[in-house]
Amino acid sequence: MSIKVAVRLPAQLVNSLDELVASSAALSRASVIERALVRELRYQRVLQEVEIFNSDMGIDRDLNSLARFSRNVALNVD
Repeated sequence: MSIKVAVRLPAQLVNSLDELVASSAALSRASVIERALVRELRYQRVLQEVEIFNSDMGIDRDLNSLARFSRNVALNVD
């Protein structure tokens, strides 16, 4: 399901979108904007994860506990 969202963009950005569509580098304006938004949301999520990792929320920074746990886990490579 998709929802229509109206946004105002500078003419230069719209011209660039139109050039991408005209050159067949993109299917539509919406596809370019959607890809850009997905990348931005992914980037913001990574920033949040980095912030959590860098905080003192009980994270084992040297990952020794993960290494100890991993030694006791049988690998299933089937």
